[in-house]
Amino acid sequence: MTAGKGTSIKTVAIIGTGVIGAGWAARCLAWGLDVVASDPGKDAERKLRAAVANAWPALARLGLANGASMDRLRFVGSVAEAVRQADFVQESAPERIELKQKLHQEITRHAKPDALIASSSSGLLPTEIQDGTTNPGRILIGHPFNPVYLLPLVELVGGKQTAPETIERARAFYASIGMHPLHVRNEIEGYLSDRLQEAVWREILHLVNDGVATTRELDEAIAFGPGLRWAFWGTNLIFHLAGGDDGMRHMLHQFGPALKLPWTKLVAPELNDTLIDRMVEGTQEQAGNRTIKELERQRDDALIAVMQALKPFGIGAGRIAAEYETRMLGQRHAQRWTPGSKVPAPLELSSGYVKPDWIDYNGHMTEGAYVMAIGDASDALFRYIGIDEAYRAAGHAYYTVESHATYVKEVGAMEPLTYRTQILGFDDKRLHIHHAMHHGKTGELLFTVDQMLLHVDSKAAKAAPVLPGPKAALAAIWAAHRNLPAPHGVSRAIGVPAK
Repeated sequence: MTAGKGTSIKTVAIIGTGVIGAGWAARCLAWGLDVVASDPGKDAERKLRAAVANAWPALARLGLANGASMDRLRFVGSVAEAVRQADFVQESAPERIELKQKLHQEITRHAKPDALIASSSSGLLPTEIQDGTTNPGRILIGHPFNPVYLLPLVELVGGKQTAPETIERARAFYASIGMHPLHVRNEIEGYLSDRLQEAVWREILHLVNDGVATTRELDEAIAFGPGLRWAFWGTNLIFHLAGGDDGMRHMLHQFGPALKLPWTKLVAPELNDTLIDRMVEGTQEQAGNRTIKELERQRDDALIAVMQALKPFGIGAGRIAAEYETRMLGQRHAQRWTPGSKVPAPLELSSGYVKPDWIDYNGHMTEGAYVMAIGDASDALFRYIGIDEAYRAAGHAYYTVESHATYVKEVGAMEPLTYRTQILGFDDKRLHIHHAMHHGKTGELLFTVDQMLLHVDSKAAKAAPVLPGPKAALAAIWAAHRNLPAPHGVSRAIGVPAK
């Protein structure tokens, strides 16, 4: 699935390219969209391109869409030029209502009549932003969370003049670029998530102001406890479990009286010099000698690790990551065998790149990562012959029982990869395949592996004949491959006896 599928959005204009605007640009580029950006700030284009480049390794770890490229970013000198041909406009200017009103008035004068226009505002009312604009029904709030290119939540808030179809079109677009659009049904300052964050933030300021705790202690109080739970369930379902078998009702009966105790202070303290100094000193001590960019990359790695860890459970951000990966696989492995179709010899069904976390201390791809990468070629072969999620869900699959690998050449991070696959023999239960990994630009051979696979009935836990559909595909491939010369690195110890 590609970005914008189910929508007509192919080009996105980014107005304002600070931290949030740059995050939007990186996310859209990673999904294969064209991005046109504008910002009046000094050196804005260089800063934007640097921010996108800094985010790209994290996006590459998640998986890039077909056509994704930083080269699809164009920086222009005016709002009018940026929005003129855009299908979707994402404004991310500073949080000042007069500025946003002026910008949206200019955007709506020059944008296409059917272009959607969203503001990244974190608390302003969309009705006020719409004031004085042309065709205000297409304007809404699309409030993201930093880093925009990784966090999936985007709050959608309509103003009094926002058309219902604007919300639905925006929802479809944001979902198509891997986000979780949450419609805030009532127009309210601060929306939902920032109001929740604000309550915690006010309490943090009180605790620091009163000398109760340092910034580090308070961050640890969240990161090592409730923060891990918030990552996938939020608060309410967690508290429901706190009531035991009787759920939320018992929880409220047991713990409700504590709400009347003076535990928290929801009125913010005076932001005086002493409090500001404590906050600054505390966070600087936490950062140590690490730069902001270093901290951003470390944060990105940690976020991805959390999302990857949650994937097998299908909850929270792990569900989004799993769906993202499935969509990327389906996009990369789109080729399917059909009866009578010409079979390439050898097969070239997939391509990829060396992910940054596959690199060892020498700056090259690790030994195990070669095998992980070649698994992409196996998945492409299985999908080509009709072995997909439905086939496996029915209890049928090929299991690898023997492998012979040859490491030919080193390769570095983000280098492009292509795979060639050859069938060396098969029968009802066995499949002998050979994969060759090549450099995507030079064509150099990097790695080979030939493998014996056994078809199994996983429900019966024993070997079983491959089903007729995949068997017919394998027969067609074998007919095209059986007279090919033996590939590099093929093992004499692995094989299916020739008939």
